Amino acid sequence: MPELPDITIYIEALERRVISQPLDRVGLASPFLLRTASPPIESVHGRRVLALRRVGKRICFGCEGELWLVLHLMIAGRLHWRESLPVSSSASSGGRLATGRLKAPRAGKISLAEFNFPNGTLVLTEAGTKKRASLHLVQGEAGLQALDPGGLEVLGCPPDAFAQALTNRNHTLKRALTDPRLFSGIGNAYSDEILHRARLSPVTLTQKLTRAEIERLHCAVQETLLLWVERLRKETGDAFPENVTAFRPEMAVHGKFGQPCPVCGEPLQRIVYAHNEANYCARCQTDGRLLSDRALSRLLGRDWPKTLEEMESRKRR
Repeated sequence: MPELPDITIYIEALERRVISQPLDRVGLASPFLLRTASPPIESVHGRRVLALRRVGKRICFGCEGELWLVLHLMIAGRLHWRESLPVSSSASSGGRLATGRLKAPRAGKISLAEFNFPNGTLVLTEAGTKKRASLHLVQGEAGLQALDPGGLEVLGCPPDAFAQALTNRNHTLKRALTDPRLFSGIGNAYSDEILHRARLSPVTLTQKLTRAEIERLHCAVQETLLLWVERLRKETGDAFPENVTAFRPEMAVHGKFGQPCPVCGEPLQRIVYAHNEANYCARCQTDGRLLSDRALSRLLGRDWPKTLEEMESRKRR
C-alpha cells in the first residue's frame, strides 16, 4: 500500500501537472470505485483543481466550488500520467487542420478510472481481483474531515504528542504504528523500517516502553520517513512516479526475510499474521530472541527455536 513517502511524491508530481487545470471529465470503468452519490460525480466536471492534500493515505483534489475528490489507493492501486499528444497536420480532415490535443492512450483492462485534463490523463489502475481502491466526492472541509481517520501527523510532531498517541492504548508497536486512527500515513513497509532503526521489537507493548525508547522511536519515525521522501524525490525527479512499490532494495528489513541485516549481518526474520507480516532483526531488535510465528509455532510446538543460537544449532544437526 502506498504510504506517506509514496503519497507525498505522488502529490508533488500531480501539483506540477494539474494545479489550475480544469478537470474535464472523470471516466469510471468500475461502478464500485465511487463510494458517494451526492454530489454527483458530474458536478466536478470542468472545475479547476486548486489544491492537493494528503489525508492519511488518501490523495485529495480540491476543486472549485469547495468540492473534494478523495482517492484511496489501498494495496494495489497505482496512478499513471499519460501526456496528451498534440494533433499534427496529418490529423486534418476535409482540408481543415485539427486543433487541440489528442486524448492520452488508455491503460488497459486494469484501469478503474481516468481523470481527463487538457494536458493529459491521470489513470487509476488496480492489479488483482480484489478491487479495494475507493473514490469519494465530498463538499467542503466538513466532508473532507469526515474521511480522515484522525491519526497524528507524525512529521514534525512534538515528542509529547507522539508519546500520548502511542501510549493512549496498550497495543503492540507494529499495530500502533500502522493504525490510521493513531498515526497518519504509516503502513506495513515503513513500520518495519522504523522499528529496525529504533532497535525495538514489533511486539513490544506500547505501555511497557520506557521514556528513552519512546524518544528513540519518535526520532526513528522522523528520520525514516524524511529519508524515504528525499530518496523517492531524487529518484523521480520531474517525471511521474511509476515505480511505486512496498519492496525496495535499499530497505533495511522489509521484504528481506532470510537476507543479512545491514547492521549486524544476522539473517532477518519475520512473523506472519492474517494477510500481513512483520520483518525484523532478532539481534538488533529482540536481544536475539525469535518471535513466535503463529502458524509455524503451532506446527512445530516444542520444536520451535527460541533464539538465533538455538536455530543455528538445529541447522548444524
